Amino acid sequence: MKLFLVTRVVPFIMQLIVRFIYLTNKKVFHHPEVNPKEPFIVAFWHGELLMQPFNYQRLKPKGKVSAMISEHKDGEAITKTVEYLGIDSIRGSSTRGGAKALIGAIKELKAGDDIAITPDGPRGPRHSVADGIVAISQKTNARILVFNCRPTRYWQFNSWDKFIIPKPFGKLEFFIQEPLDISSYTVEEAKELIKEKMLINAMK
Repeated sequence: MKLFLVTRVVPFIMQLIVRFIYLTNKKVFHHPEVNPKEPFIVAFWHGELLMQPFNYQRLKPKGKVSAMISEHKDGEAITKTVEYLGIDSIRGSSTRGGAKALIGAIKELKAGDDIAITPDGPRGPRHSVADGIVAISQKTNARILVFNCRPTRYWQFNSWDKFIIPKPFGKLEFFIQEPLDISSYTVEEAKELIKEKMLINAMK
């Protein structure tokens, strides 16, 4: 019964709430022009992930994206929720199932589809960048798209990622930066550049 609640009931209710919040907010999109057929690595902070499916769908209405989600049991509810919002999943992270997730991500990109990563997930530190995003980008030559979402009205949790839930009837500003090519950078240089770009429009 508990498993059914976690994997079915809770995610269904969560995605209804997320859709309601999105629909009742004014939306402003700051998007670059991209080739819809080019596969990208989508990067956003863990604390800002809630509205990012809509950011992606506005950029690539016919695109397919798979999010890398932790194999920890807490990731199950998130997996099912994002599936309702049109996002597939690759299970695994830097702490659990990392090698499997890395292979899965590379496979998706080589098939021409996008992947989504929270570089500071699943457990932080907040606004840090793990090696995984760099490894995937440099092994596939896929460029990185940095996503941010800034609500004018929101709740913010006192969690490690300062998770943000926008409130209804405000405004959502969605940002996507120009594609980032890190093929010529060292791992540390790439991580620093990615972090710098991701913090430009980040929530505090």
